Amino acid sequence: MQRSVKNFIENYSLQTNEQVRYIDLVSEVGELGKEILTGTSYGKKEYEHTHNASSELGDCLFSLLALCCEMNIDAEQALGQALAKYEARFAQKGSINS
Repeated sequence: MQRSVKNFIENYSLQTNEQVRYIDLVSEVGELGKEILTGTSYGKKEYEHTHNASSELGDCLFSLLALCCEMNIDAEQALGQALAKYEARFAQKGSINS
């Protein structure tokens, strides 16, 4: 997935710096949050999948992978490290919370 994002960025000349990528990610997460609020009628009911939720989640994933590209971080390796960390915490404390 990260390679696809990197190729897309290069093909469309969308290179930018880490700060812009981070702000874009935060913005996209906010848009996903709005979709979740919409899907719960602002907390008045159980979540129902909205039409745009998958698209907004895809935007978040793209933005996160683009940030990884900009920072020269291998997303799969970073995820593996996080899972190992959570697994160790769970084994030690019975939960993944720090």
